[in-house]
Amino acid sequence: MTRGIAVAFMLALAPMVAGNSFPVPPRAERGKAGAPCRPGETGPAVRVTIAGIKDAKGTLRLELYPANDADFLAPDKVLIASGKPFRRIDHTGFGKGSSVLCIRVPEAGTYALSVLHDRDGDGKFSFLGDGVGFSRNPKLTRSKPKASSVALRVGPGVEEARIVMNYRRGLGFGPVGNS
Repeated sequence: MTRGIAVAFMLALAPMVAGNSFPVPPRAERGKAGAPCRPGETGPAVRVTIAGIKDAKGTLRLELYPANDADFLAPDKVLIASGKPFRRIDHTGFGKGSSVLCIRVPEAGTYALSVLHDRDGDGKFSFLGDGVGFSRNPKLTRSKPKASSVALRVGPGVEEARIVMNYRRGLGFGPVGNS
C-alpha cells in the first residue's frame, strides 16, 4: 500500500476509532429515525399544535435541537456527527390554520423546537415566502432567537406545546391574522 493510500485509509477510520463521531445518514434521512410519535405514545415526547398556518402549500418541518445557543439551529450534519440530540418530522397534507405533530425526544430534558413552513419546497428558509415558528413563541427579529427564549422542558410523558407561525409582513415578521 502506498503511503498516500495508507494515510487516506487512516484518516477515514479515525472518527470510528476515536469514538467521538457518529455516522451521518444521507440528507433526506437526517433526524427522521425515531422522530414521529408512535400510536399511543407515552413519552418522552412533545405534541405540538402548529397554529396560524398561512396555506396548504409545501411542507411543515418540525425540528428538535439542544437548548443552547451553540447547537440551536446548527446544521443537522454537525449535530448528528457529534452525537447531539436532533429530530425532524416533515409533514405534508396539512391545511390552512392549524396542524398537530408529535415528536419524540431522546430522553427527558430541555430542548428547543422550530417549525419551518417550506412553502416553495426548496428545503431551506426563504424570508420572502416561508413561515417560521419556535417553541414558546418568542418575538422574532432579524436574527435567530436565543435558545433560552425557546427552551422547553420535556418530562417523561407527552408534553403539549403550541407554536404560532410567523410570515413576512411588510419589513418584519409576524403571525397571519388571529392565531
